[in-house]
Amino acid sequence: MNKASYTAKGGLFAALSILLIYLSTVIPTNRLLFLGAASLIIPLCILMLDLKYALLVYLVSSIVSLWLLGPRGTVVIYILFFGLYGIIKFYIEKLQKLPLEIMFKLFTFNIFLVIIYLILKFMFIDQIDARFYNYKYLVFFVSQFVFLFYDYVLTIFISYLKKHFIR
Repeated sequence: MNKASYTAKGGLFAALSILLIYLSTVIPTNRLLFLGAASLIIPLCILMLDLKYALLVYLVSSIVSLWLLGPRGTVVIYILFFGLYGIIKFYIEKLQKLPLEIMFKLFTFNIFLVIIYLILKFMFIDQIDARFYNYKYLVFFVSQFVFLFYDYVLTIFISYLKKHFIR
């Protein structure tokens, strides 16, 4: 493929990411579903184009979403986790040692979780329900399993793409 084709596909991937991020801000339900769908675009971009274009798609979709939508919770979560995770997963899975991969993925997720929690707490302190603070450890514990499920679904998506679309 030539550079113009890569650039055009990268632009389409960025536009689709921005659309999904936008939908996560305006539709009151399934916000994480839209962010999860937006996060699928980065691995797709890595497979169809390359890592350099995936990084550009992530940067463009993050900057444009922040510019158009402002620092809303779902935009911040995309920028700090969902957009980056496909790239991080790409590097972690080069280890080819499942227990070590899981350990690094959970470690990375927990770092992101704490950062996101602190940023959202700072940005939206008035909007966070006081009852949440009573359950933050339960949420933290449950989120580990939700993350592992998300990573598994992302792995299945990548495997499916490799098998059926990427030659």
